[in-house]
Amino acid sequence: MYREYLSRLYELLAKDYNCTPQDFLREENVLTESAVIKGGRIYSGEKKFFSMVTLGGNAVVTADKALHPFLSEFIKGNKGHWLFELPKLFEINRELDKHGFTLKPSFHMQLPYKDVMPKNDYPVKWYFEREIDRFYGDKRFTHAICDRYLENCPDRIVVVALDGDEIMGMAGCSEDAPGWFQIGIDVCPQYRGKGVATYLVTLIKNEIIRRGGNPFYNSAVGNYHSMQTAISCGFKPTWMEVAAKRKDEKE
Repeated sequence: MYREYLSRLYELLAKDYNCTPQDFLREENVLTESAVIKGGRIYSGEKKFFSMVTLGGNAVVTADKALHPFLSEFIKGNKGHWLFELPKLFEINRELDKHGFTLKPSFHMQLPYKDVMPKNDYPVKWYFEREIDRFYGDKRFTHAICDRYLENCPDRIVVVALDGDEIMGMAGCSEDAPGWFQIGIDVCPQYRGKGVATYLVTLIKNEIIRRGGNPFYNSAVGNYHSMQTAISCGFKPTWMEVAAKRKDEKE
């Protein structure tokens, strides 16, 4: 299972980083000029000013040509994963600042590596496509779904666990690239610690796989509760990315 998802990931990242799938298997770091390529993750519709990824070996960097003189020296002679250490990220941020950009938060990204069956049996309800619109603006579900319908990464599936008429928690997925579904989870405070997150994430992960899609999950660098949920649901930490945004751009 994992090797197949990893092979598909190389193909996706090659579009995101304007490179070849083989570039992620090299020993040396790779620098490319950013481009918007059909089939990749296109969140804003604009070329990335800076983005860097590692799968634990080398780093692949895509960026505006204005950054290439700095980046070509920056990546030279360093192992790829070292470029994600804070001192190196500070260097990148100082350079980005000269161009009116700053780094976004970074995440550990995870792929399925084993089958897991749900361990609980809470009542659930499923919502699909534009049925999900009813939940936009609900502050309880800021991680499970987007804040509104987005053409470039639309929410596709939502599953909620129920305690009578009360929603205990919600897992949702957005289609961030063709066939690639990012999972998010929110559990209401009074229901935390009851296995709701693991139950719902497992359900939606299995449903995505049943439909022939590629599920993935991300956790903020310090959010070990989220990472443990992913691991319990059969995910495995696979890659890490860091990217830039304009300093006046909202998250």
